[in-house]
Amino acid sequence: MPSSMTYIAHGAGGGPEVLVPATGPVPTPAPDEVLIRVMAVGVNRPDVAQRAGSYPPPPGASPIIGLECAGEVVAAGPAVTRYRPGDKVCALTNGGAYAEYCVAPEAQTLPWPRGFDALQAAAIPETYFTVWANLFGTAHAAGGRLAPGESVLIHGGTSGIGVTAIQLAKAFGARVFTTVGSEAKCAEALRFGADHAINYRTQDFVEEVKRLTEGRLLDVVLCMVGAPYFARNLRCLRMDGRLVLIAFLGGETAEKVDLRPIMVKRLTVTGSTMRPRSTAQKGEIAAALREKVWPLLEAGRCLPHIHAVFPLTEAARAHALMESSQHVGKIMLKVAE
Repeated sequence: MPSSMTYIAHGAGGGPEVLVPATGPVPTPAPDEVLIRVMAVGVNRPDVAQRAGSYPPPPGASPIIGLECAGEVVAAGPAVTRYRPGDKVCALTNGGAYAEYCVAPEAQTLPWPRGFDALQAAAIPETYFTVWANLFGTAHAAGGRLAPGESVLIHGGTSGIGVTAIQLAKAFGARVFTTVGSEAKCAEALRFGADHAINYRTQDFVEEVKRLTEGRLLDVVLCMVGAPYFARNLRCLRMDGRLVLIAFLGGETAEKVDLRPIMVKRLTVTGSTMRPRSTAQKGEIAAALREKVWPLLEAGRCLPHIHAVFPLTEAARAHALMESSQHVGKIMLKVAE
């Protein structure tokens, strides 16, 4: 085991250009953690926010950016029982994935789905944990409680989250609507399984939902846009509908919103972030994914879609692409073979 490693530093924060290779110590796993020799890393919106200075890591987490990785276990804490050196795993990390070595709690670590390589495995944790918890829910996350036969609107349908949400919602029996920003992306969303794709730049998604459902509206809306869509999302929901907020890319403060639909239609408005959850809560989500989603992945269904791969040392280019919103699916960093 080397004593030092290459990682991506972001200094005091700023634009993508602040991401530069640096050298630091290899982390030591805690009693309940595994040490992973990282082979691939997924790039996510929270990484961009942390780099820009608006999403600091929680207490005790690595200050290094990166929330998901895949690789090989090289060491394990004394409380770890499921993994040993040599095992190929992917993990939802608490930070630190933009590096040659990273630690992750055993409970947040899963084996590669059968037939997957490192890039495919690393593309799973952040998006699949997030979608499962928020669209379907667990004991500690009410989520959208999406059930077979229900209908769901997924905003940002060609993002990493969007592609995952479309595929999982469809696989579990929902009718899927999505919004995207171009006709080309409409075609992509339909290819991933959406029943209806709405170009929000040329169409009013509320009116399209009304038309396509013949006025029956929707059971669930999964939104990452935030304030600009809040009132319009409420108008898309039928009686007992659920609005699930997972990000505020368009703004976090909604003003002059008519709240009457929440009361009149008995709506539920909920939301969550993944990173502050406890290890036990994240472990609960991991167990649900292993039981419910891993069989789909191993059967070649609901697969992550990888748009672009960059070397770890070119993380700045990956972030620039993420901020351009020109990608479809996941942006990845390759670290090692």
